[in-house]
Amino acid sequence: QVQLVESGGGLVQPGGSLSLSCAASGRILAINDMGWYRQAPGKQRELVAVRTNDGRTNYADSVKGRFTISRDNAKKSVYLQMNSLRSEDTAVYYCNARIATNWEDTRDYWGQGTQVTVSS
Repeated sequence: QVQLVESGGGLVQPGGSLSLSCAASGRILAINDMGWYRQAPGKQRELVAVRTNDGRTNYADSVKGRFTISRDNAKKSVYLQMNSLRSEDTAVYYCNARIATNWEDTRDYWGQGTQVTVSS
């Protein structure tokens, strides 16, 4: 069984910084993309940032230049450094990973979500 466990998040003032971490564990053959999504109240879940296992990244336009995604393949972990936070960044942030548990089974897994609140 595969688990994604997130840590980080919390309350921060506008302009502040937070970092999120996510570690995958369980019966893992390989991990492809790892990334972060978020869902604000009343809105659909949206992509924040993704990093492939060969180092390519993709960011939502709204976070470019402020957020940085990184990855440690040896630790099966992905991180999100969030700077210059705005009130509109307030959301539940979810870790996502595309994981192969065997040669015939590759699927998306999700973390439990962590709340990020940007408020003065």
